[in-house]
Amino acid sequence: MKPRLSFWQIVNMNIGFFGIQFSFGLQQSSMSPIYKYLGADEASLPYLWLAGPMTGLLVQPLIGAMSDRTVTRWGRRTPYFLIGAILCSLGLLAMPFSPTLWMAASLLWILDAANNVTMEPYRAFVSDKLDPQQHSLGFLTQSAFTGLGQTLAYLTPSLLVWLGMNKDAVNGSHIPHIVIVAFLIGAVFSISSVLWTLKTTPEYPLSSEELAQIRARPAGWRHTLGDVASAVREMPATMKQLAWVKLFQWYAMFCYWQYIMLSLSTTIYGTTDQASQGFRDAGLLAGQVGAFYNFIAFVGALALVPFTRRYGPKITHSICLALAGIGMLSIPMIHSPALLFVPMVGIGLAWASIMGNPYVMLAGCIPPERTGVYMGIFNMFIVIPMIIQIFTLPLYYRSLLGGNPENVIRLAGALMLCGAVAVLAVKIKKPQAKLRLGELNEAS
Repeated sequence: MKPRLSFWQIVNMNIGFFGIQFSFGLQQSSMSPIYKYLGADEASLPYLWLAGPMTGLLVQPLIGAMSDRTVTRWGRRTPYFLIGAILCSLGLLAMPFSPTLWMAASLLWILDAANNVTMEPYRAFVSDKLDPQQHSLGFLTQSAFTGLGQTLAYLTPSLLVWLGMNKDAVNGSHIPHIVIVAFLIGAVFSISSVLWTLKTTPEYPLSSEELAQIRARPAGWRHTLGDVASAVREMPATMKQLAWVKLFQWYAMFCYWQYIMLSLSTTIYGTTDQASQGFRDAGLLAGQVGAFYNFIAFVGALALVPFTRRYGPKITHSICLALAGIGMLSIPMIHSPALLFVPMVGIGLAWASIMGNPYVMLAGCIPPERTGVYMGIFNMFIVIPMIIQIFTLPLYYRSLLGGNPENVIRLAGALMLCGAVAVLAVKIKKPQAKLRLGELNEAS
């Protein structure tokens, strides 16, 4: 029986997620503009985003399985997310100084591989530390830090302008100085937040029974791959049903991240010329609305706890995805920057739920001794939709969507509505552990 942690212990445990998500936020808000500054073709943008899903597909299941088998003086999960955080910081330091498109794309592969080395051992670490009755609070707190980290990542360029930096100053590759400084700040946050978690929240020592079980497993990479293969064969039904939900929601989110800035540059500023002031202003506006929806996710994640407790993660998630779908469908009809913040409320609530409620549903249906490998496999249901999007969207971007980035955002909205319907078909194998009434107050 695991001891119940206080609310502030759970917060300290998840602070490392802040740095990881600051890095992801910089990628979401800045990579398409950086690629455009370096001369990328608009229709080919999805191909240049291949690094994230491919490294996730290859790295996370293996790293998750390896972390289940690892025995060190620092714990099972700690070595992975520490090494990943260090590599991530180095990638963030180098990215904004890319002189060519191929170098930026290559650095994104390194950066995403580092983030993926960190991600699933971190999720498994949270599951390891918490009693099942605290899974909802733990994963939704993690979702809150996702919102906070990405809020600041999106908002940092605008904050730098408000602090006096020239938004039109650029380097030799046309990358704005405010973007360069944002990446340098991200490098500091990436490593420092993980170090804070390691200092305040050490892993539980493995019991003699757990040690014996790990050491009894045959060693070697072939057996690690065998663990992944057997886990896929024995995958719980709930997990298979969640795959359809994640297909719709992650295809939609990848469409949104890749084309929101280009959509706003046409609807609000009437330009797609990357050398124009309007294009740079669209980048700042996309950062501001992105920061707002991530702030809503930060606040909404903990606000969703009582709803998840009362109505269950399935209903809560369906409602949130529906709100996002409606919001995305409305974005191309808005021509005032101030009104853009209204649909961001729905997108923010969906983002909070995406980063929390599927893991609440998952945690109750997987065996504890295989948490790492199943968290890694679950990430495949994120990256496979992204890979499908990357290789399919360019095929119909001009023929079916008219070469119009606004239509990509409309497509994202329709897919979110499909996800809202699909989640209602998920059958949760075991009743989700309920949070006790007043748990937040008691824990704090």
